[in-house]
Amino acid sequence: MRIPTFLPRFRGRSHDPRTVTVVGRLLGLALLVCFLTGVLSHVLQEPPTWAAGRLPTRPVSGYRVTQGLHAISGIAAVPLLLVKLWTVYPRLFSWPPVRSVAHALERGSLAVLVAATLLELFMGLLNTAQWYLWPFSFRQVHWSLAWVITGALLVHLAVKAPLIAAHWRRTPPGTAEPAADGVERRSLLLGLAAAVGAVTVVSAGQSVTPLEGLLLLAPRDPGTGPQGLPVNRTAAAAGITADDLREWRLRVAGPEPYELTLAELRAMPQHRVELPIACVEGWSKSAHWEGVRVKDLLARAGARDGAALRIVSLQRHGGYGVSEMDRAYTRDGLTLLALRLNGAVLSPDHGYPARIIAPNRPGVLQTKWVTRLEVMA
Repeated sequence: MRIPTFLPRFRGRSHDPRTVTVVGRLLGLALLVCFLTGVLSHVLQEPPTWAAGRLPTRPVSGYRVTQGLHAISGIAAVPLLLVKLWTVYPRLFSWPPVRSVAHALERGSLAVLVAATLLELFMGLLNTAQWYLWPFSFRQVHWSLAWVITGALLVHLAVKAPLIAAHWRRTPPGTAEPAADGVERRSLLLGLAAAVGAVTVVSAGQSVTPLEGLLLLAPRDPGTGPQGLPVNRTAAAAGITADDLREWRLRVAGPEPYELTLAELRAMPQHRVELPIACVEGWSKSAHWEGVRVKDLLARAGARDGAALRIVSLQRHGGYGVSEMDRAYTRDGLTLLALRLNGAVLSPDHGYPARIIAPNRPGVLQTKWVTRLEVMA
């Protein structure tokens, strides 16, 4: 292998195979957590056929924990990836670029892996700030890139398996590492640990309540917003008008369809629950909600216990104006058509006059400005 002469060369122990292996293990762990929690989030947002009726509503904070881990592991992966690339530089640009079929396979998978991972993390970070610089769907591309990364990583690991195995232990069998070399490697790893710890601590407060006071890098404070909760889409952004709210009725379509005014809805038995709202951007916050149980509304429409539900919003702009609710949620007594938040009537930005709140459910599916509930066959 020859390194082009115009590239700087690094020969220290912080660039040897052992260091590359150690950093790679840490990066792999972060990416694995990020991938698994991302898959879970995707399944909860778009349940596949086999999951019908099997989505868990407990623990009630499950999505808050997993999506918080998703954001935390993704942010932690940024310094890990940068250090990983630094440890293998400039071997990334070795010449000739292809020496054999196996080498071509390794180089190709590596190019795809590096490019896809950089793009995935970059898009994920911008998503936490809801800053979209691209014309395509973030969620679909983010999901697809995750599988591209997984495939490229498996190929890369298969090709590099002998080298990884040889340097997995502290020192290769039959060798003794000079003390100076160990110090150099430890210094790099301590610096990396400090960087990962720092970016984690100053951003994790979006979902880890005890760390809220340390939020520096997170784009939003989960305790800031109308009625003590952030808002992703305001009523104005959703196209909600004063006439919409003035003439509002709740229409329930089922075997025995009916309509309710807001006064009639408030006259029904009210229930109070404490549930978190957790968004795909990584922030979450627990709150007190009051309203009518969805199961009671469906029973009044003559629907069977645990009927699936389609929820329609008044909103005119933005995604998720219509969502579907699995029977595991509709039969759960904690699932409400909420009318009040933290002791006060819902503000327009939080979905006045009525919104959905359910346990262990993504925030984008906690539909606001609900105007129609449709019992599904």
